[in-house]
Amino acid sequence: MKRFYKQAAVAPAEGGYAVLLDGKPIHTPAKTTLVVKSRKLAEAMAEEWQTEDEEINLTDLHLTRLAGTVIDLIEPRRAQIIAEIAKYAATDLLCYRAESPPELAARQHAAWQTHLDWAGSRYAPLAVTQGIAPLEQAPEALESYRAAVAAHDSMILAALYVATSALGSLVLALALIEGRIDAEQAFTTSQLDESFQIERWGEDDEAARRRAGLKDDIDLAARFAEFHRAG
Repeated sequence: MKRFYKQAAVAPAEGGYAVLLDGKPIHTPAKTTLVVKSRKLAEAMAEEWQTEDEEINLTDLHLTRLAGTVIDLIEPRRAQIIAEIAKYAATDLLCYRAESPPELAARQHAAWQTHLDWAGSRYAPLAVTQGIAPLEQAPEALESYRAAVAAHDSMILAALYVATSALGSLVLALALIEGRIDAEQAFTTSQLDESFQIERWGEDDEAARRRAGLKDDIDLAARFAEFHRAG
């Protein structure tokens, strides 16, 4: 799409702040005016638009697209989104440890147990197993994690949804969103198994692209939550 504006700016709007392109507000795909409560987030979105070249690549507008998703999809389906995020507690990556080789099992324990201990203290303990056989978590623990997810507003839910999907772990996603770990730490921790295999066998191009995409998603979730909370 050809660039059709000269200046992207931020202006107060009902309910928060809007991004203006040559004085006209942008809209979501569902044609709703895109308004966010955080000025910092609105400014970051405006910067996305301002730095586009003569040809606009909509896939570059990561923050804008995620904010639009909140308005068009997450807010109307809030209960469903909460359930989709919370279900990761039942199969959290950190709860499934390798039986062998012992070096991998040791790395997993060293890297993962501290986060499980934190989550267990803050929310509820989760059981750990070796191997891939399904592990049944206590219903009261799963309810605690569902409540933890539901306590967030829709903007943070969007960041949690992206982070949990990319990390395969609700525990790591909550740690990321709450600022306990940064995006790089979250990515490295979630990719421990893959990194171990790469050390042994190397990495092909397809796997590298997949890992890069996951890292981008984790970075986006962290930035989106940070801007939203900055006010």
